[in-house]
Amino acid sequence: MKERPITTLFMITSVDGKISTGASDDLDIDKDFPAITGVKEGLHQYYEIEATTDLWSLNTGRVMQKIGINKRQGEPEKIQVSFVIIDNKPHLNEAGINYMCKWAKQLVLVTTNKNHPAFSVKCDNLSVIYQQTLDLSELLHVLREEYEVERLTIQSGGTLNGVLLREKLFDYVDIVIAPILIGGKDTSSLIDGKSLISPVEINKVGVLKLEKCDILENSYIRLRYTIIS
Repeated sequence: MKERPITTLFMITSVDGKISTGASDDLDIDKDFPAITGVKEGLHQYYEIEATTDLWSLNTGRVMQKIGINKRQGEPEKIQVSFVIIDNKPHLNEAGINYMCKWAKQLVLVTTNKNHPAFSVKCDNLSVIYQQTLDLSELLHVLREEYEVERLTIQSGGTLNGVLLREKLFDYVDIVIAPILIGGKDTSSLIDGKSLISPVEINKVGVLKLEKCDILENSYIRLRYTIIS
């Protein structure tokens, strides 16, 4: 088996497992939770925990677009976190990529799009990995072997999380649960993607062992699991 980084799925969810406040790109937890009474008071705990996660983070261009990276201007304060961004559509434009290069220690952009604007950006800390079709297992191997990524925090969308689950690429799950119910069958959940449709596929689920449960302030909860199968 090829060596890969140790991975942790780290996210904030509602009690019903939603990782967005709705099905529109105009709705987003980072933008909306700070305005909701009963939720905003304890939200700082999530960001404080996030600051202690791995120094490599995997995310998607869509998530970066939703939080406004393409529209950010100026010189951001440099952080020590490096990003792996999977972006095919593309969701990130040249301005967003340049901003991320200024912001992150290192940016590795992964795409199946030969015309992605990242190929036109010249930054010393930018690497672009082209894959004809997305191969997450091979990507993790490359990150370990060529970029020396030993531990990787995953904060991507529900669809990509679903692929990572089915391919058995999660090692740990670390979830902060906010005291809110959101609902909506089209609202992104922690794990989305294709549903299982046959009993022979039941081995594709992820079975968890609870390692720790922390009761936080303002009715927030943090759950930490090891994936055992």
